[in-house]
Amino acid sequence: MELVSIIMPLYNSEKFIEESINSVLEQTYNNWELIVIDDNSKDNSKGTVNKFCSRDARINLISLKSNSGAAFARQIGIDEARGDYLAFLDSDDKWHPEKLLRQISFMKTFNSTISCTGYQSFIQKKGVERTFLPPKKTDYKRVLYDCPIGNSTVIIDKQKFKSINIPNIRKRNDDALWLSLLRKGGYIDGFKEVLCMYRIGNNSLSSNKLSLVYYHWKLYREFEKMSVLKSLKHILIWIIIKVIKIK
Repeated sequence: MELVSIIMPLYNSEKFIEESINSVLEQTYNNWELIVIDDNSKDNSKGTVNKFCSRDARINLISLKSNSGAAFARQIGIDEARGDYLAFLDSDDKWHPEKLLRQISFMKTFNSTISCTGYQSFIQKKGVERTFLPPKKTDYKRVLYDCPIGNSTVIIDKQKFKSINIPNIRKRNDDALWLSLLRKGGYIDGFKEVLCMYRIGNNSLSSNKLSLVYYHWKLYREFEKMSVLKSLKHILIWIIIKVIKIK
């Protein structure tokens, strides 16, 4: 049974971090390590994680001295990971108990390099808002348009990459990572089962989609080296798909 390294950036998630970690502890796939990278939280998030660390040696906490953003924190976790697979879980999301077992079995069956699953978005005290199922195959061009991938659903076969480096952008760094991995070809394979719960909050980085336009522009222009016109085209398409059509 291969080791799975679970990367979890943490910043001021005292209210939800316990649920997220418990969803890892409840996994039927037991050979994992959880690397929590605290990005200089101001609440008692670290204290909560330390309690888990004292109970289970598979859980490790790395504390950053200054707030550097989720991309930097994730990269620290990736660099420290010892596993054959990399999995990502945000500190306010939750996994189905069989998430790792079923997704890794799926990856082995289809010789998958990167995979994702379906997920449900929910609001605390209101319940499930929407259910999302990924396409069978997601390539570089599809990620550029609307990225139908939930960050907390992704698993990467680390052995198939020489290096995995997240572009240092504060928002949309998950999109930037998928683009960097798919730039030379390949796909993210979609496992059409809902195995993750994605929490929507008032302070969520994705709660105000219009505020992300700047970061899409930065992603397209600085990291993907796209022309001004092509960048504008992709931003317009993204607004139509992600902002207008979901209202």
